[in-house]
Amino acid sequence: MRHRTSTHSFGRRQGPRKALIRGLVDSLVEHGRIRTTVAKAKELRRHVERAVTMGKKGTVHARRLLLSRFPNPSTVATLVDDLGPRFKDRNGGYTRIIKAGHRPGDAADMALIEFVDYELPQAGSEVTVKAEKQAKSAKKKAGAKKEADKAEKAEKPEAQKMKSSQSQKAKQVKKKRKAQGTARRTSRSVKK
Repeated sequence: MRHRTSTHSFGRRQGPRKALIRGLVDSLVEHGRIRTTVAKAKELRRHVERAVTMGKKGTVHARRLLLSRFPNPSTVATLVDDLGPRFKDRNGGYTRIIKAGHRPGDAADMALIEFVDYELPQAGSEVTVKAEKQAKSAKKKAGAKKEADKAEKAEKPEAQKMKSSQSQKAKQVKKKRKAQGTARRTSRSVKK
């Protein structure tokens, strides 16, 4: 029975549950809209609404309280400097939950939670996150390829020197073994 239970436990102990909520708050404040399960969205709404209300005050005390609850300075700065003034005239109800069907793997109810003044980024005007990641990975690959080419060019003369010295050593070892083998044969033939 869930009599007088005001919070969700999510099947986690206090530490992991607190870390989960902090991560969700950080993500929502950073992105403005996230996709999660309905239960997590409903629990997240409580924490974000209180944080925005505290951020509206804008005092040093409010910043310190927010830092103690969400120890991410960029999240606290966004709450106080951006979200506080944005929702200055609004008394609560800063977020909305939109049901978004079921998750394919386990059929969990999914939802989008977003700030009420959230606007989708324009596809033509802004570069999408996916495009940025692809551009970064292409740059890294190009840089790594250039470095590998430079390393190969630098190693070629050294590799040729090593090959020639290795082949000379191998020839010397062969001569020694050949000489030892003939000596062994002659000693055996003498003993008989």
